Amino acid sequence: MDDPFEVLGVDPDAGDADIDEAYRRRVMQTHPDQGGSARAFQRVKDAYERILAMENGGAGDRDDAEAVDHHHDAGSRVEYLNYEVIADRGWSIDDDDLFAIAADADLDSEDYGEFLVAPGETLLEAAENRGFAWPYACRGGACANCAVAVVEGEMTVPIDHVLSTEMTERGIQLSCIGAPATAEMKVVYNVKHMPELDELRLPAYRFERTRSVD
Repeated sequence: MDDPFEVLGVDPDAGDADIDEAYRRRVMQTHPDQGGSARAFQRVKDAYERILAMENGGAGDRDDAEAVDHHHDAGSRVEYLNYEVIADRGWSIDDDDLFAIAADADLDSEDYGEFLVAPGETLLEAAENRGFAWPYACRGGACANCAVAVVEGEMTVPIDHVLSTEMTERGIQLSCIGAPATAEMKVVYNVKHMPELDELRLPAYRFERTRSVD
Protein backbone atom coordinates (compact mmCIF):
# COMPACT_ATOMS: atom_id res chain seq x y z
CA MET A 1 0.00 0.00 0.00
CA ASP A 2 1.28 3.48 -0.89
CA ASP A 3 2.63 5.65 1.89
CA PRO A 4 0.05 8.47 2.08
CA PHE A 5 2.69 11.04 3.06
CA GLU A 6 4.77 10.12 0.01
CA VAL A 7 1.70 10.44 -2.22
CA LEU A 8 1.13 13.99 -0.97
CA GLY A 9 4.84 14.76 -0.89
CA VAL A 10 5.03 15.77 2.78
CA ASP A 11 6.97 14.57 5.81
CA PRO A 12 5.15 12.35 8.33
CA ASP A 13 5.60 15.05 10.97
CA ALA A 14 4.17 17.81 8.78
CA GLY A 15 1.60 20.11 10.35
CA ASP A 16 -2.07 20.29 9.35
CA ALA A 17 -1.58 23.45 7.28
CA ASP A 18 1.27 21.88 5.28
CA ILE A 19 -0.75 18.71 4.70
CA ASP A 20 -3.78 20.68 3.51
CA GLU A 21 -1.61 22.80 1.20
CA ALA A 22 0.06 19.70 -0.23
CA TYR A 23 -3.34 18.09 -0.80
CA ARG A 24 -4.62 21.09 -2.73
CA ARG A 25 -1.46 21.17 -4.84
CA ARG A 26 -1.54 17.45 -5.64
CA VAL A 27 -5.27 17.54 -6.40
CA MET A 28 -4.68 20.13 -9.09
CA GLN A 29 -1.62 18.30 -10.47
CA THR A 30 -3.46 14.99 -10.84
CA HIS A 31 -6.91 16.26 -11.82
CA PRO A 32 -8.08 14.68 -15.12
CA ASP A 33 -9.14 18.08 -16.43
CA GLN A 34 -5.58 19.30 -15.94
CA GLY A 35 -3.88 16.43 -17.78
CA GLY A 36 -3.80 13.98 -14.88
CA SER A 37 -5.54 10.64 -14.54
CA ALA A 38 -8.55 9.50 -12.56
CA ARG A 39 -6.40 6.83 -10.89
CA ALA A 40 -3.74 9.31 -9.72
CA PHE A 41 -6.43 11.73 -8.58
CA GLN A 42 -8.11 9.01 -6.51
CA ARG A 43 -4.75 8.02 -4.96
CA VAL A 44 -4.31 11.58 -3.73
CA LYS A 45 -7.81 11.69 -2.24
CA ASP A 46 -7.34 8.31 -0.57
CA ALA A 47 -3.97 9.37 0.85
CA TYR A 48 -5.46 12.50 2.36
CA GLU A 49 -8.33 10.54 3.90
CA ARG A 50 -5.89 8.02 5.42
CA ILE A 51 -3.80 10.81 6.96
CA LEU A 52 -6.93 12.36 8.46
CA ALA A 53 -7.93 8.97 9.84
CA MET A 54 -4.51 8.61 11.46
CA GLU A 55 -4.85 12.04 13.06
CA ASN A 56 -8.24 11.03 14.43
CA GLY A 57 -6.83 7.90 16.07
CA GLY A 58 -7.64 5.42 13.31
CA ALA A 59 -5.30 3.08 11.52
CA GLY A 60 -5.52 4.97 8.27
CA ASP A 61 -7.05 2.08 6.33
CA ARG A 62 -10.64 2.25 5.21
CA ASP A 63 -12.84 -0.75 4.53
CA ASP A 64 -15.08 0.38 1.70
CA ALA A 65 -17.56 -2.37 2.52
CA GLU A 66 -18.10 -0.81 5.91
CA ALA A 67 -18.07 2.80 4.76
CA VAL A 68 -21.09 4.77 5.95
CA ASP A 69 -23.37 6.15 3.25
CA HIS A 70 -24.42 9.62 4.37
CA HIS A 71 -26.77 10.25 1.46
CA HIS A 72 -30.49 10.45 2.08
CA ASP A 73 -31.75 6.93 1.32
CA ALA A 74 -34.81 7.98 -0.70
CA GLY A 75 -33.17 10.80 -2.62
CA SER A 76 -33.74 14.50 -2.11
CA ARG A 77 -35.50 17.38 -3.83
CA VAL A 78 -33.23 20.41 -4.10
CA GLU A 79 -34.48 23.91 -4.84
CA TYR A 80 -31.59 26.06 -6.07
CA LEU A 81 -30.83 29.73 -6.69
CA ASN A 82 -27.83 31.37 -8.34
CA TYR A 83 -25.89 33.72 -6.04
CA GLU A 84 -25.20 36.06 -8.96
CA VAL A 85 -28.94 36.76 -9.21
CA ILE A 86 -29.05 37.69 -5.53
CA ALA A 87 -26.14 40.09 -5.98
CA ASP A 88 -27.47 41.61 -9.22
CA ARG A 89 -30.95 42.24 -7.82
CA GLY A 90 -29.87 43.52 -4.44
CA TRP A 91 -31.50 40.65 -2.56
CA SER A 92 -30.11 39.25 0.67
CA ILE A 93 -29.06 35.64 1.13
CA ASP A 94 -30.32 35.93 4.72
CA ASP A 95 -33.86 36.94 3.69
CA ASP A 96 -36.40 34.42 5.01
CA ASP A 97 -38.52 34.95 1.87
CA LEU A 98 -35.61 34.66 -0.57
CA PHE A 99 -36.83 31.57 -2.41
CA ALA A 100 -40.43 32.79 -2.51
CA ILE A 101 -39.16 36.02 -4.08
CA ALA A 102 -37.11 34.04 -6.57
CA ALA A 103 -40.09 31.86 -7.48
CA ASP A 104 -42.07 34.98 -8.46
CA ALA A 105 -39.22 36.59 -10.40
CA ASP A 106 -39.54 34.63 -13.68
CA LEU A 107 -35.90 33.56 -13.65
CA ASP A 108 -34.23 31.28 -16.19
CA SER A 109 -33.84 27.61 -15.22
CA GLU A 110 -30.08 28.23 -15.06
CA ASP A 111 -30.65 30.59 -12.14
CA TYR A 112 -33.60 29.12 -10.28
CA GLY A 113 -35.48 25.83 -10.15
CA GLU A 114 -35.33 22.40 -8.60
CA PHE A 115 -34.05 18.91 -9.32
CA LEU A 116 -33.90 15.53 -7.66
CA VAL A 117 -30.71 14.11 -6.17
CA ALA A 118 -30.55 10.33 -6.32
CA PRO A 119 -28.99 8.24 -3.55
CA GLY A 120 -25.24 7.99 -4.12
CA GLU A 121 -24.92 11.34 -5.88
CA THR A 122 -23.11 14.36 -4.50
CA LEU A 123 -24.91 17.65 -4.98
CA LEU A 124 -22.52 18.68 -7.76
CA GLU A 125 -22.91 15.33 -9.54
CA ALA A 126 -26.68 15.63 -9.36
CA ALA A 127 -26.64 19.12 -10.86
CA GLU A 128 -24.40 17.94 -13.70
CA ASN A 129 -26.47 14.81 -14.27
CA ARG A 130 -29.55 17.01 -14.67
CA GLY A 131 -27.88 19.13 -17.34
CA PHE A 132 -26.31 21.96 -15.34
CA ALA A 133 -22.67 23.03 -15.15
CA TRP A 134 -22.26 24.45 -11.68
CA PRO A 135 -18.86 25.96 -10.83
CA TYR A 136 -16.13 23.65 -9.59
CA ALA A 137 -12.37 23.26 -9.85
CA CYS A 138 -10.66 20.46 -7.93
CA ARG A 139 -13.57 18.09 -7.21
CA GLY A 140 -11.62 16.95 -4.17
CA GLY A 141 -12.77 19.31 -1.44
CA ALA A 142 -9.58 21.36 -1.68
CA CYS A 143 -11.08 24.70 -2.75
CA ALA A 144 -14.30 26.72 -2.49
CA ASN A 145 -15.17 27.00 -6.19
CA CYS A 146 -18.10 24.60 -5.82
CA ALA A 147 -19.36 26.03 -2.52
CA VAL A 148 -23.07 26.39 -1.86
CA ALA A 149 -25.05 27.99 0.95
CA VAL A 150 -27.55 25.60 2.50
CA VAL A 151 -30.58 27.76 3.34
CA GLU A 152 -32.88 24.93 4.34
CA GLY A 153 -32.22 21.25 5.02
CA GLU A 154 -28.96 19.51 5.81
CA MET A 155 -25.98 18.29 3.86
CA THR A 156 -23.26 15.83 4.81
CA VAL A 157 -19.63 16.50 3.96
CA PRO A 158 -17.26 13.60 4.78
CA ILE A 159 -14.02 15.62 4.58
CA ASP A 160 -13.64 19.39 4.75
CA HIS A 161 -10.45 21.05 5.91
CA VAL A 162 -11.03 24.06 3.63
CA LEU A 163 -13.96 25.93 5.12
CA SER A 164 -13.74 27.43 8.59
CA THR A 165 -16.11 26.39 11.37
CA GLU A 166 -17.72 29.82 11.13
CA MET A 167 -18.50 29.26 7.45
CA THR A 168 -19.93 25.78 7.92
CA GLU A 169 -22.08 27.03 10.79
CA ARG A 170 -23.49 29.60 8.35
CA GLY A 171 -24.41 26.74 6.02
CA ILE A 172 -21.55 27.07 3.52
CA GLN A 173 -20.69 23.60 2.20
CA LEU A 174 -18.78 22.03 -0.68
CA SER A 175 -21.05 20.51 -3.31
CA CYS A 176 -18.33 18.35 -4.89
CA ILE A 177 -18.04 16.11 -1.83
CA GLY A 178 -21.30 16.85 -0.01
CA ALA A 179 -24.64 15.12 -0.37
CA PRO A 180 -28.17 15.96 0.81
CA ALA A 181 -29.02 14.44 4.18
CA THR A 182 -32.67 15.52 4.20
CA ALA A 183 -35.57 14.87 1.84
CA GLU A 184 -35.74 18.52 0.82
CA MET A 185 -33.11 21.24 0.59
CA LYS A 186 -32.82 24.85 -0.52
CA VAL A 187 -29.37 25.92 -1.64
CA VAL A 188 -27.74 28.97 -3.16
CA TYR A 189 -25.02 27.88 -5.58
CA ASN A 190 -22.16 29.93 -7.02
CA VAL A 191 -21.38 31.48 -3.63
CA LYS A 192 -17.69 31.34 -4.51
CA HIS A 193 -18.20 35.03 -5.32
CA MET A 194 -18.79 35.85 -1.66
CA PRO A 195 -15.88 38.06 -0.45
CA GLU A 196 -15.03 35.74 2.44
CA LEU A 197 -14.33 32.90 0.00
CA ASP A 198 -11.88 34.86 -2.17
CA GLU A 199 -8.77 33.23 -0.72
CA LEU A 200 -10.24 29.73 -0.97
CA ARG A 201 -10.94 29.81 -4.70
CA LEU A 202 -8.75 28.27 -7.35
CA PRO A 203 -8.34 30.01 -10.74
CA ALA A 204 -11.23 29.46 -13.10
CA TYR A 205 -10.41 27.02 -15.89
CA ARG A 206 -12.09 26.29 -19.19
CA PHE A 207 -14.25 23.56 -17.64
CA GLU A 208 -15.73 25.91 -15.03
CA ARG A 209 -18.50 27.54 -17.04
CA THR A 210 -22.17 27.69 -16.17
CA ARG A 211 -24.71 26.69 -18.78
CA SER A 212 -28.43 26.20 -18.67
CA VAL A 213 -30.50 23.09 -19.20
CA ASP A 214 -31.29 22.53 -22.86
